[in-house]
Amino acid sequence: MNDLEQYKEHIEYTFAAFCKVVLRNASMSAYRDIGRRQKREISLDYLMEERYYNPSTTDSYFAEQTSSTELIVCDERIVIENERLAKVFSDLPKLRQEVLVLYFFFGYTDKKIGERYGKSRTTVNYWKIAALKQLRKEMERLEHEEQENDTF
Repeated sequence: MNDLEQYKEHIEYTFAAFCKVVLRNASMSAYRDIGRRQKREISLDYLMEERYYNPSTTDSYFAEQTSSTELIVCDERIVIENERLAKVFSDLPKLRQEVLVLYFFFGYTDKKIGERYGKSRTTVNYWKIAALKQLRKEMERLEHEEQENDTF
């Protein structure tokens, strides 16, 4: 054998060894992942043996017909179908209601709203952001209360 053939053979053996190491490490990772998953997951068969659960679901898209709430804001009738949102929105001060309606429903810019109330654009932006924060906070509070009522 000459040096070139020995070098090629060395390269082949080195590559084969590298492939074995890669495959071994990949299989160890796969087994580790499977082990982690098995620690967290519970078999459906096990659940069915413990208690009888009917593994089914029911769609309720149109089962609950929620009543829509009508509000008069900026001399316009606004219909809100989500009861929680309607309650929280109606609890907002009139000014904040008007700013949100003008901005989101009528497409007014902050500058136009500011001209209507004699305030600057930044003041209107502050009002809008404060109203949205208040809405979010109250919606989360109501959702939390409903979850607490459902658990008890």
